[in-house]
Amino acid sequence: MKAVFVLFDSLNRHVLAPYGGKRVPTPNFARLADRTATFERHYVGSLPCMPARRDLQTGRLSFLHRSWGPLEPFDNSFPELLRRAASYSHLVTDHFHYFEDGGATYHTRYDSYDFIRGQEGDPWKAMVQPPWERLRQMYHERQFSQSARDKFRRNIVNREFIKDESEFPSVRCFGAGLEFLERNRTADNWLLQIETFDPHEPFTAPERFREEFRTGWNGPVRDWPRYGRVDELPEECEELRANYYAVVALCDFLIGQLLDYFDAHDLWRDTALVVTTDHGFLLGEHDFWAKNRMNMYEEIVHIPLFVHDPRRPGSAGVRRSALTQTIDLAPTFLDLFDVRAVAEMQGHSLLPLLDADRSLREGALFGYFGGAINVTDGRYTYHRFPPDPRSQELYQYTLMPTHIWEPFTPEELAGASLAQPMPFTKGAPVLKIPVIERSPIFDNYGPGALLESETRLYDLADDPGQNTPLFSPEIEHAMTRLMQDIMRANDAPPEAYARIAIVAK
Repeated sequence: MKAVFVLFDSLNRHVLAPYGGKRVPTPNFARLADRTATFERHYVGSLPCMPARRDLQTGRLSFLHRSWGPLEPFDNSFPELLRRAASYSHLVTDHFHYFEDGGATYHTRYDSYDFIRGQEGDPWKAMVQPPWERLRQMYHERQFSQSARDKFRRNIVNREFIKDESEFPSVRCFGAGLEFLERNRTADNWLLQIETFDPHEPFTAPERFREEFRTGWNGPVRDWPRYGRVDELPEECEELRANYYAVVALCDFLIGQLLDYFDAHDLWRDTALVVTTDHGFLLGEHDFWAKNRMNMYEEIVHIPLFVHDPRRPGSAGVRRSALTQTIDLAPTFLDLFDVRAVAEMQGHSLLPLLDADRSLREGALFGYFGGAINVTDGRYTYHRFPPDPRSQELYQYTLMPTHIWEPFTPEELAGASLAQPMPFTKGAPVLKIPVIERSPIFDNYGPGALLESETRLYDLADDPGQNTPLFSPEIEHAMTRLMQDIMRANDAPPEAYARIAIVAK
């Protein structure tokens, strides 16, 4: 078997033509849907970026036990399992979070990897004294900084070296993926993962992709919305959205290049293709930008997925309504290569769904560490928050105590104890570290970052935009029971139930 896995970041399902999107022309995603099975009810698990990737590699949810962090020593990783079965895997990525403290054990699971530099705050180019007077005039004040190690400063410096379309990281990323195919397409038994940070913010695209979305904005560069409530003027909001649309158009072009290669070399007959994203992104819906700060609305958690298996040519162009999640990808890749999924994996292979639609699960659980615990059965979504997120009892269970950019502080570790092995830690005890307000995560992507914390129930059939919460004790009770069942299956710690005021079953 040969397989190509394309992973975007922050690609909104609802802007893509196969899912009804019309604002951005995405003809190549439409081509993709004609060649693959399109999944209608595919959801995230743990968020944001690296927690999603931990779910993806391990086939189980992580947000009930751990925030952003590396793969753990006891984690299963599908590329590593492929390696043990003598199947080669290669990662091409411009996603720089893999190369920080909080992601340092993911890319090394692949047999080889290629890191394309320059996205967002990647500490790539060294410029000790940038021309600040010129640059201050170029960028909006909300995305300008001269502070050392600040992501805005790094991005400004990086963009001084990214001018031509061929220099954009996502373009180079797909180019490196095509180089792999050119070198290895006649070989057998490999998986190629092409992973780009686009269309993640900042929404920076080559000029030709911006032409169709010109807004008349005459101000400084404005392509990086902050995480939080919308407080910009309407014309500023339109410029931010337009720049997102331009990057989606770039992504459509890039996926088109890959499809052209599949067509030119008839890879459809012997090469699997899977395309998805880690999560979505709010562009003003619900009066918010981005993610991490608000309720986990459909725009964030309901994501696209396309799957092609060359052994199932009859699945081209079909649509599947089964409730699926990110955790299903690891067992799917293993199944493609006839490798048995390990016991700790909670996901399901999606390949049988290509033959016929059927139910895989009653519900899907998803969330941020320390935020609401959320569940959907495909009809309803239920978002249950702690009564007071800032004062809840909360612990991280880990043997890899690092945050995104730095290790846990001695102050955090001072309260650590050794917890007994959990069912998925393969006999290894783990550190149980209390979350404190002075933790680097607390106000960044932890409970202190939340701007919404109201428990809500939504009916997606009658209210797909989640504009009006539903009040139904009967349905809320049923969704709570579903939540409890999935939490128990995920070996949730006792305080996970207590913090949202439900009983462990």
